[in-house]
Amino acid sequence: MTTPDVGTDDEASVSIRCQDNASVSVTFCDRFSFDADSVHYAVELRAPGLTARVDEVVAWIWDSDLTAFLEQLATDYQGWDGERSWHTNDRDLTVLAAFRSGGYVGLTWALRPWTQAAGGWGASVTTWLEAGEQMASLVADVRAFLTDEHQ
Repeated sequence: MTTPDVGTDDEASVSIRCQDNASVSVTFCDRFSFDADSVHYAVELRAPGLTARVDEVVAWIWDSDLTAFLEQLATDYQGWDGERSWHTNDRDLTVLAAFRSGGYVGLTWALRPWTQAAGGWGASVTTWLEAGEQMASLVADVRAFLTDEHQ
């Protein structure tokens, strides 16, 4: 399930919690822009024994949009074969999607900052959402967050 949040400092965020285990979550927060060509934001992963954060994920206007990827998954709510993937231009955020019987979408959110640097790290969590309404809600929440449309 997703939760669009507007904090006390009027900063928007989106939290995605796993339907199977609510202690597994992904949060998009701390959005800012330097110019009209990009949006910068932080992504936090949480699971029992894991907390990981990348402070400056960048979405460029010419990149394949995360919202469009999620929207296609929501449109295909009756399922698909195999795995689908999306990543930022820098590959510091990757999303893998799989469909499982019963109408659920597994989204594996992987953070891998500094992929070219020695000593880099990676972390991932998987959230399971209903293919229909929960995926549609996620699309709306992520679109609003990335375009700075406070709800």
